[in-house]
Amino acid sequence: MQVIAVSGGKGGVGKTNVAINLSIALAEAGKRVVILDADFGLANIDVLLGLRSSKTIEDVLSGDCSLQEVMLTGPAGIKIIPASSGTRRLTMLSSLEHAGLIRAFSDIAEQLDVLIVDTAAGISDSVVNFVCAAHEVLLVVCNEPSSITDAYAMIKLLNRDFGRSRFRIVANMVADDAEGLQLFETLNSVCRQFIDVALIYTGAVPFDQNLRDAVRQRRPVILNAPSSVSARALRALGNKLLAWPLPSRVEGHLLFFVEQLTAMDVSNRAAVEHNYE
Repeated sequence: MQVIAVSGGKGGVGKTNVAINLSIALAEAGKRVVILDADFGLANIDVLLGLRSSKTIEDVLSGDCSLQEVMLTGPAGIKIIPASSGTRRLTMLSSLEHAGLIRAFSDIAEQLDVLIVDTAAGISDSVVNFVCAAHEVLLVVCNEPSSITDAYAMIKLLNRDFGRSRFRIVANMVADDAEGLQLFETLNSVCRQFIDVALIYTGAVPFDQNLRDAVRQRRPVILNAPSSVSARALRALGNKLLAWPLPSRVEGHLLFFVEQLTAMDVSNRAAVEHNYE
């Protein structure tokens, strides 16, 4: 099983739409996909898909139900694990609570091939925990100075403080592939000057009115307008993801995910807060 964290540094870069549509592309290719809405403060995956959840991750943490009972079924058979929105407690989970949450995945481990973690924006403890625990990190950026700056800051922190050295980059809301590649080169050039990391260009998703319309209709663009430029680009990204090498060792499996989350001890959390300030 692969664990893929989809993040973006700043908010508003479209990472949740990328996560949802990639999940559907993978499901259409025969993969069993689960999305964890890890934006515990402002969860929105269920809203974007027009789903209504009666139970959330908060109910799992409190012991009121199992992870299986929380999961929603979305388009193309993908499973969604919703989080609460506007719940302060979920934004302040300890490392052990994060680990306990992920340990609950043992109940569904045999039912999935890919776990996609849609993180919150920024570099909070929660974001860093999930990104560090994932096998692959997919950073979504757009052609705005603040997006490039925040993506660089996130890469720098994860490399310096947690030893993360490989990041896959998606250029979102660009005019075309050429602008996407130029955006990647800008970010890559800055990183090469100051930090020792490997950035991998995964592709570009063009700005598309069809995608905006699909969001308003609470439908993934890959299903709502399958022939649109954004849907074709997202399917192409999904095909690339299918070709990513599977973990040959424990990395990327649930056990590794749990161990990595548990390893994020208090001292590391304090370091993140200090650097963020």
